[in-house]
Amino acid sequence: MLKFIYQKYFPCHWYFRTRLPVFLRAALMMYYPFMATSKKTKFQKIGKAEYYERLLPLEIELNDVARWLQHTGKRIAVLFEGRDTAGKGGAIAAVTRTLNPRACRVVALSKPSELEKSQWYFQRYVPHLPAAGEIVLFDRSWYNRAGVERVMGYANKGEIKKFLLQTPVFEKLLVDDGVILLKYWLTVDQKQQEERFAERLADPLKRWKLSPIDLQAREKYVEYGVARDAMLKATHNSVSPWTLVDFNDQRRGRLTLIRHMLDQISERKVPDLILDFPTLSDDPKREKFSTKLKPIKPIL
Repeated sequence: MLKFIYQKYFPCHWYFRTRLPVFLRAALMMYYPFMATSKKTKFQKIGKAEYYERLLPLEIELNDVARWLQHTGKRIAVLFEGRDTAGKGGAIAAVTRTLNPRACRVVALSKPSELEKSQWYFQRYVPHLPAAGEIVLFDRSWYNRAGVERVMGYANKGEIKKFLLQTPVFEKLLVDDGVILLKYWLTVDQKQQEERFAERLADPLKRWKLSPIDLQAREKYVEYGVARDAMLKATHNSVSPWTLVDFNDQRRGRLTLIRHMLDQISERKVPDLILDFPTLSDDPKREKFSTKLKPIKPIL
């Protein structure tokens, strides 16, 4: 019955949020990942000027969160997952744009070393978890095992089964210890994915984002979808739920994701820090050097 209601009404975000009875909404959110945007709603792509105008107030709220973390010692870990070209890096850049890099870290691990392959699977991620007052953004995370490692054959069936069983336990330990854990899957259609692959290939400033594995994965769009669904089914729960965000329009996706992320931290206001800024007691000085070293000549 729940599956029927989900398939019939869930794609319509407005209906889901406003018309379904509360008990049905709660049940659906328990058993199915929450879609932050509607598949059926057609939006016009957001232009650059409008995007930055709408991003600014969100950035102010993000800085409120960063100050709240420093004030309270709370910890936030945010996982960004999705297909290649979904927009994980751009979303992370939008979050970090105005935040203090000492309090907001990005973790993007390369493939595991031989030593790391011999360790407990989660072990290499543990040192990167947030300390008091920190927010850590994972550009891909331990969910590599459920995605690329499964699809590309880097993990066997036994390893994948163990991962899907252990992950809810691992994440519950994090949440029970006070970590605010947010998990986002960025959705992208294959047409958009192909356009972004082509753009990366043509743009020398983006070509570093392409790898031979990415090109092999182009033919495995369906297989990645199957792996994603198995992952969501096994690891979406009330303790550490998944949130799916439509990233076919990356600017709208970033705004949607940041708005949702902020809404998960309702109590984040701390007293403003009032700084006294008196005038200088003397005229401003020019920077002078007593050594032979001088600034290099500016470019024209």
